[in-house]
Parts: sequence; structure tokens; C-alpha cells
Amino acid sequence: MRSNEVSLEKGSSKQLTVRSLVIGALGSIIITTSSMYVALRMGALPWPTIFVAVMSLAILKALGGTNLNEINVTHTAMSSGAMVAGGLAFTVPGIWILEASSEVSFLSLLIVTLAGTILGVVFTGLIRRYFIEKEKLPFPMGVASYETVVAGDKGGKKAKYLFSTMGAAAVFVAVRDGLEWIPSAWSSVRLYSRNIFFGMWISPMAVGIGYIIGPLFTGVWFLGAVLSYFFLIPVGVAAGWFADVGSATAFKDSLGIGLMVGTGVGILLKGILPRAREIYLPVKSSGKGSRIKTLRWIPLVFAAIALFLTTLTEMTLVSSLLTIVGVWLTTAMAASITGQSGINPMEIFGIIILIAVKSVASLGTIEAFLVAGVVAVACGLAGDVLNDFKSGYLLKTNPRAQIIAETVGGVIGAVVSVIVLFIMFRAYGTMGPGTELPAPQAYAVSTMVGGLPNTPAFFFGLMIGILIYLMKLPGMTLGIGMYLPMEISTAAFVGGVISFIVGKVKPKSKETGMIVSSGLLGGEGITGVVLAIIRVLTVS
Repeated sequence: MRSNEVSLEKGSSKQLTVRSLVIGALGSIIITTSSMYVALRMGALPWPTIFVAVMSLAILKALGGTNLNEINVTHTAMSSGAMVAGGLAFTVPGIWILEASSEVSFLSLLIVTLAGTILGVVFTGLIRRYFIEKEKLPFPMGVASYETVVAGDKGGKKAKYLFSTMGAAAVFVAVRDGLEWIPSAWSSVRLYSRNIFFGMWISPMAVGIGYIIGPLFTGVWFLGAVLSYFFLIPVGVAAGWFADVGSATAFKDSLGIGLMVGTGVGILLKGILPRAREIYLPVKSSGKGSRIKTLRWIPLVFAAIALFLTTLTEMTLVSSLLTIVGVWLTTAMAASITGQSGINPMEIFGIIILIAVKSVASLGTIEAFLVAGVVAVACGLAGDVLNDFKSGYLLKTNPRAQIIAETVGGVIGAVVSVIVLFIMFRAYGTMGPGTELPAPQAYAVSTMVGGLPNTPAFFFGLMIGILIYLMKLPGMTLGIGMYLPMEISTAAFVGGVISFIVGKVKPKSKETGMIVSSGLLGGEGITGVVLAIIRVLTVS
């Protein structure tokens, strides 16, 4: 491995190249397409870090004359579209969850997604130095990317694992969803008859997500599901706490959403506001490539974004300006929690700003979702940018090269994600709980816009979420488990258990498992979108 690393380092000193941008852009299209499907189906979107690192490494090594920094820049461009897709998928589908016949234009969503992308890039550039160089937050996925690139891919084993599992997952999903020879989920009829809604989604992607997230977070996730589906609903209905299953479900959904929002509020109150001056205070450049300067043209960018949002979308000037201010706060929140835990609850940041804007301005229904969409896209991209900046910092990659690559990949991802979202909606017709596209995060946003199912449960969860965060416990993940379908939580938990076993029995194979899991995500995600396109064309 060491000889492979040296051979890469002895390549040319170039970092930002035409081929790095072209390969990164093409990779961004693939990753964005897959990520939109994964986000809508699963309600969870792990970082595509290992996937893009291995893919960039394999392609550039095959072309020859590369180096670690060019590989780093290439996978930076590749990964950015994923979190743009996540920010969009976790918020905007709420428009159709509330009313399937709602009409929102392609141009409006494109402007919103591009606005979030540009804001994410700009604000992350401003805070990079504080979180990466001064605080030196771990950013675990950024470190994983660094280790993957440095270790190299001697003999092409990593690429073989990645692409073979992608192919296997693609075939499985084609048989399951295309030919419908395999059921998409299993459930216990006996337990269902007792209001215990236990089952498991038969999905390589879900298991892969659980493996990547790891046993701790999938364990807490599954605990939230157990509390909901084995206690609150069956016991609550039997004991007369709730009139029926519907009332119990409304309570557990609101409680879970409150836990997630409360965690976000805790991050803001404890981690960001007390240090706002230190995080954003301009500092003189300490050397070439050491940071991205605070540029005088940034206010002009903000003005242009506000103008486009006001004239080309359903947002007003007031909501546009307040949203930009909100992004300023929440990108730092995303940086803090991503750097410490590797989790980026972008839709929760969107909900927080949505609530804040609604408290001072009257918002239309579609306008409210667009506010949350801009924030979620910006925060999603911020987490991705900072993971890449962490690996770049360790590899001594020029941050300017990375920010250019991130912008290219993010803008392409913005266009692709909107296209794929419309395709998925046309193919399936409906979104939300009980459908093939549950989009649970977008459902959470829709409750903030259309009305909470159980307001007291939400505020109780909000308070508990803040307390749990202050106790340094993963309240966000607990909340996710409480309102996601049990079938998804079970499948993810299986992946977490496998990760735990591999870590204990054969720890040296843990990285191989990450690569295999990344392939499962990519294969099922891409195939799912292809099947959706076929469905749209067939219906048309």
C-alpha cells in the first residue's frame, strides 16, 4: 500500500484539472440521481464519501499521471450533488404530500435549489477555517475519505467490490420492482393483528445504510422504532390513552419530529450563537491556499439570490432575505454537528428557519416549503463541503481548487435533482406515509406548514430533544426512528448489527464492508430511478 501511495504522490503537482472537473461532473450526475431515490424511499441519506473516493481513484489511476490532490478534487465534485438532492428531497415533496394536485414549476424549484447551492458554498467558504483549522473537528467521513485515497487501490480490489455489488444490487432491484418477483417488504400478520406493526423492507440499500451509519446510531434509531411500534401504539390503544391507531400514530409522529427539532434548537443555542463572532469574524489570510477569503462581492451575490428568489419563485422579498439570514446561522449548525457526529439533519435546520420566518411574516403554502428547501439544500451541501475540506486539509489540497469543484458538482446536482424529483413524482403520483415514496423528512416539514397532528406531543418532544442534546445523546436519531416506518428501521438495524459483528470478528474487513455498502446504495438507487423513468414513459 505504501508503494502505491508514493507512486501517486510522484505524479504531477496539478490539482484542479479539466479532467477532474469533467469526471467529477459526470460522477455528480450518477450520485445525485441515486441519492434522490434513496432519500425519497429511505428517509436517510448516508454520505457518498467512500463511493466517490473509490470511483475517482479507480478512474484517474486507469487514465494515469494523477496524484492524491487531483483525486481529492475529483471526488469533491462528485459528492456535492448528493446532499443537494437530499436537501431538496427532504423538504419540497411536502408540497405534494399536503395536496397531490399542487402545481409548482420546474423553474421555481430550480432557482430554489441553485440558491441553496450557492449559499451553501459561500457560507461554508467563510466558516471553513474556524471548523477545520482552528476547532479541528473530527469530520469522520472526511477522514474516511482521506484514508481511502491514501491507502490506494492496489490490484483494483476496491473498485471490483464497489462495481460488483452495484451490479448485484441493480439486478436484485430490477427483479424485485421491475419484474415484481420478490416482495418489497415482509411483515408479521400475527403482530399486525395486535396493532404491533413489525416488518422489514427487503432492500440491499437499507442494509447498506445501516452498515455505513454504524451500530450506535442504528441502535438508537431502532430503539425509537421499538418505542413507537411496540409500546406507544399497541399499549397506548389497549390502555385507552389513544382513541385508535390513527391517534396513536399522530402522537408518535409529532413526538419524533419534536425530538429532532429540539436537537436542532439545542445545537443553535449551545453550539452556535455563543460563538457566532468567533466563527464569522474575518481573519487576515495566513498564506496561499490556507483559507477562502471573505470577498467584497459576497453581498452582491446575496442580493442577486434574493432578487431571483423574489422574481422567479413564489417567495417574497421579505422571506427571501430572512431565509438568507437563516442560512447564515444554520450552515454553522450543520458544520458543528457534522464535524462532531457525521450526521447532518438538514431538514431540521429548514424547519427551524421556517418556524422563525413564519413568526414574523405571512407565508403561502408553497412559499413555506421553498424557504425550508433553500435552507436544507445549503446545509446539506455545507456538510458535504466540510467533509471534503477535512480530507483536503489532511492531503494539503488547495481549498480554492476544492471550492471550484464543489460549485461545479453542486450546480450540476441542482439541475439533475430537480429533474429526477419531477420524474419520480410523475412515476408514482403520490408521496408521503403509506406510499412507495414515504419521504418522511418532507412529511415532517409538511406538518410544520399544514398543521401538526398532535401539537402537545411536538412541544413535549421539543423540550426532550433539547435536554437530550445537552446530555450529548443522539436525540436526532431517536426521533427519526420514532416516525419512520418500522420496516425501514428494521432493515437499517440489520445493517448496523452486521457492522458491529464485522468490527468485532474481523475489524480489518470493516473498510471493505463500507465499500460493499456504498455499492448497494448506488446500485439500488440508480436502478430505482431508471425504473421510474420507464414507468413515466410507459404511462405517457
